[in-house]
Amino acid sequence: MRIGVPLEIRPGETRVAATPETVKKLIGQGHTVVIQKDAGVRASQPDSAYEAVGATIGSPADAFGAEIILTVRAPEPAQLKQIKSGSVLIGMLDPFDSDNIAAMASQGVTAFSLEAAPRTTRAQSMDVLSSQANIAGYKAVMVAANEYQRFMPMLMTAAGTVKAARVLILGAGVAGLQAIATAKRLGAVIEASDVRPAAKEQIESLGAKFVDVPYETDEEREIAQGVGGYARPMPEAWMKRQAALVAERAQQADIVITTALIPGRKPPVLLHSDTVANMKPGSIVIDLAAGRGDNGSGNCPLTQADKIVEVNGVKIIGYTNLASMVAADASALYARNLLDFMKLIVDKEAKLVIPSDDDIVTACLMCRDGQAVRKN
Repeated sequence: MRIGVPLEIRPGETRVAATPETVKKLIGQGHTVVIQKDAGVRASQPDSAYEAVGATIGSPADAFGAEIILTVRAPEPAQLKQIKSGSVLIGMLDPFDSDNIAAMASQGVTAFSLEAAPRTTRAQSMDVLSSQANIAGYKAVMVAANEYQRFMPMLMTAAGTVKAARVLILGAGVAGLQAIATAKRLGAVIEASDVRPAAKEQIESLGAKFVDVPYETDEEREIAQGVGGYARPMPEAWMKRQAALVAERAQQADIVITTALIPGRKPPVLLHSDTVANMKPGSIVIDLAAGRGDNGSGNCPLTQADKIVEVNGVKIIGYTNLASMVAADASALYARNLLDFMKLIVDKEAKLVIPSDDDIVTACLMCRDGQAVRKN
């Protein structure tokens, strides 16, 4: 089959959906691959690297005119119009954007959104949310360290001792756990919190102290278990107790990293405005849920999407695409996710075969034959 890889044109998006490594494997499987000119340059993959493994460099029309299009983000309207009816589109297409899915369906596109893959062992190699969140958690700590005007580790010098930075991480999913591990490597003292009781052992195994918000009812404990590896919205009473405990810990922290996201919903508010007002001047907040809440906020209502704002001496950083700040590795991991997913819909003769009984395929399928099949 002919596979196209277009240049990502959304502001700030530097990743690419295929690397020379994965292109070589696709060609080895019997496909032909066309890469839009300069599609991989911002991810440290020049056109010559793709040509060296057998790919063709072409125009946007060449890439979007392929039978299978691999993309990082959903195409913009002008790009979508270049896709032929019956073509297959695979990428991070935002399964909760019903208008976007409807537009793809009306174009006659068969679209797969990999964010919708189930959190199962079999789907791990295709889990784009985990591969990219892992990078975001790492980069969040590096951004915080760069903005923080003190050392991260404790240092004993002839001029005196410098205390280690205190880091508070709220949410211990993939991004939060990687943030803990990275901050630990830099020598920080770390506390972390998560609604799921199973996270306590993971947090402590990485060297952080677990900030425990006790459950007062069986209902709270049941909700905290989450669904399919994702957290669920907690009851108001539990959120109030958590807010009080977070406020106390945040006042002692130098860096706060919030990572809580709930698929298809607005992110929970974990760091309230009055809590930020009581934090130490010079403190840093990294909000990984930036842009998902009201008016571009995230886990903190003061966050502004893709901006750094300062409130009472506290810097609140709302970058919405941290993975793109590590574009080379982010692209490499993402491209492997796509490659593994394609094995489910392409047979050994390099022909498209979409199984109707595969739980991963059916979960990711957004639209087909002009009809949206995703039920939000």
